Amino acid sequence: MNVPLLDLKAQYKTIKSDIDAALIRVAESQYFILGPEVEKMEQAMSVYIGCKHSFGVSSGTDALLLALMAIGIKSGDEVIVPTFSFFATAGVVARLNAVPVFVDSDKTTFNIDVTQIEKKITAKTKAIIPVHLFGQSADMNAIMTIAKKHNLTVIEDGAQAIGVQYRDGRQVGTIGDIGCFSFFPSKNLGCFGDGGLVTTNNDELAEKLKVMRVHGGKPKYYHKVIGGNFRIDAIQAAVLNVKLPHLDGWSAKRRDNAALYTKLFTESGLAQGEGKTQFNDANAILLPKAVYKNLGHKNFHIYNQYVIRVERRNALREFLTQKSIGNEVYYPVPFHRQECFAYLGTKDADYPVANCAANDSIALPIYPELTSEQISYVVQTIAEFQKTIASSKPKECSNCDCMK
Repeated sequence: MNVPLLDLKAQYKTIKSDIDAALIRVAESQYFILGPEVEKMEQAMSVYIGCKHSFGVSSGTDALLLALMAIGIKSGDEVIVPTFSFFATAGVVARLNAVPVFVDSDKTTFNIDVTQIEKKITAKTKAIIPVHLFGQSADMNAIMTIAKKHNLTVIEDGAQAIGVQYRDGRQVGTIGDIGCFSFFPSKNLGCFGDGGLVTTNNDELAEKLKVMRVHGGKPKYYHKVIGGNFRIDAIQAAVLNVKLPHLDGWSAKRRDNAALYTKLFTESGLAQGEGKTQFNDANAILLPKAVYKNLGHKNFHIYNQYVIRVERRNALREFLTQKSIGNEVYYPVPFHRQECFAYLGTKDADYPVANCAANDSIALPIYPELTSEQISYVVQTIAEFQKTIASSKPKECSNCDCMK
């Protein structure tokens, strides 16, 4: 059986007529940059997310870059980021000649460890970028308390988490000063190329974001500030206008798939339960946990990825690939281990949880169109590996005791 990590063609088939009509509508209008489709998308996003202002931008990366530019981040400023995330989270900080300051991960969610943030704050610290990793919120109450205490700006990286609710029911992207989202095709809400969104409830920041999105010109050709070409195009907005009404249903299906994975892994006898952080034997499987699951919010976790942990991750990856099962590692190299950040002089031992996450985590297929038969095949294949093969393979992660 073939189980791809993601099957965008399966999603497209379910909305093909609406998507095709939207693309033709843009082609016939010949209005490609900003315009009615973009305005419609922005208004719909503001309603869905629950914020005053939304601006479509060219990518999730550019959303973060624009946000940092709008709050005036400059050379030498420090911005606190989790060390375990997609590269853009730290890369945009360095592009402005500011200093990314890394924080280790929470043991259960792999989101930023809020207990470590204040230790990294200095007189140069200007902002915090929490990432809502894999589709569930970071601990925003704790982060906002710290930010208020130290007069810091909070930019939420919700690239994997559009529609996600925090434990009090607020959606991510509305809690901090600015929210940033990605519409990369593999995301829960993806367009037909690169695209992103910035959100805010602050009118002053909204005006800066809007102007800086178009090179800082207001009116056109008159520039008091320097911005960039951060505009989303009308084709991407038109696709998003078709897809957005389906998003909650797709998120619910992802949660159903995650629940089935958890059920089947538990029945296999190999799973140690949701949210466990320590292996009890070489064949154990550690399952992800939705930390706000019991609070009744519909989107406590949208499972942009379903990530398990095994001690012999690389060997398992090879086995799954041989069995035609898609898989991926998010992320094999934390920021503090990246060669381009060696100049920061960070100590590897200061990030034990992120190191473990990088060494033993693996993402499995979780997209909405996945069938129960495919999920069963994935679980059976992993169980086969763990029971008959894993014990003969050398342990790959030398830091597993860091999770105790």
